Amino acid sequence: MPQLTDEAVPDQDGTGPDDQRRAGTWMTPEAYGASRAALWTGAVVLVTDTDGRVLVQSVDYRSDRLLPGGAVDAGEAPSAAAAREMREELGVDGRYPRGLAVDWIPADTPGFPAGMRFPGEILHVYDGGTWNQERIDSVRLPAQEITGIHFAEPADLPALMDAGDARRALSALRSRINGSGTALLEDGRPTVPTALDRLGVLRTRRTAQHGAWHAGPVPAQLPVRDRSAWLFAPDGRVLLLIARATGAAHLPPPTAAPTAGAAPLGYRYGDQGVHARTAARLTGLPSAPDAEYARLLATPEQVRELSDWGRSGDDELAAVHTARTRLSLPPPPRTPPTELPEAGTRW
Repeated sequence: MPQLTDEAVPDQDGTGPDDQRRAGTWMTPEAYGASRAALWTGAVVLVTDTDGRVLVQSVDYRSDRLLPGGAVDAGEAPSAAAAREMREELGVDGRYPRGLAVDWIPADTPGFPAGMRFPGEILHVYDGGTWNQERIDSVRLPAQEITGIHFAEPADLPALMDAGDARRALSALRSRINGSGTALLEDGRPTVPTALDRLGVLRTRRTAQHGAWHAGPVPAQLPVRDRSAWLFAPDGRVLLLIARATGAAHLPPPTAAPTAGAAPLGYRYGDQGVHARTAARLTGLPSAPDAEYARLLATPEQVRELSDWGRSGDDELAAVHTARTRLSLPPPPRTPPTELPEAGTRW
């Protein structure tokens, strides 16, 4: 920062003012203030329902959908603006202290009328949490501006929202799943992408598996549609496959790696048979046989949040932690999912 002064600067011999001030070092407060970039400030809130869908609202002044939120008023803290906007737009009281992302939106972003003289914006994305049906039913829309809300599958956001708004919402959602603090974005893109960002996770629709969860082995008379496994690393995280072409997340098959202590975990009904799950402890990972998939280690909760399992997903998650305890493995802390090397590893 340049040193500011309203006073004459002594010359080199200390006898009087020096008209040849060092360029770029000394500035008057007026000159310094004029040199600083002026930006708008905004605050929005990312809310999901229990199925992992994102709350978006329709407004009467544009055709695309928006996250709830708006402009930060002069002298107002961004978190206070987020709470005010949620109260004004949805009739919901709350506090939103946890930031998911801070985005820099450039001045040349398309879509702003020339007369608006858009200078660029710093936009804060706050975590509104997961809303159950009771909280959703408590929403009360104002007489003007907000014409409706609905919860959208994350992969549908680019079709519903402005491109930059959709990038920002997906980056903020991945930041929430990562659990590693507020992500810094530039035009909706993380300055330090995580594995979920690099692989474009959630850019395609999740496969719905909403059948009721049943613990234990699959009964002999039921046809098995597919088999997948919760395969635990020594730190309590599990193996997760991400399709590089689509960003889709999958549990691996039971044969994906050498294991110990394998046991049936449970199953859920599908359209053409049941989806069977087992649980086992990983003893190592071979070299990646298929370059189409990235291999990540993630917490069971992160796998749940990247999947569309309906309410029965909570029952499956509880069974997963019971299996982890049976395998004498620790509960893993939430950290960003880690991509494993193609060369494999051993434990």
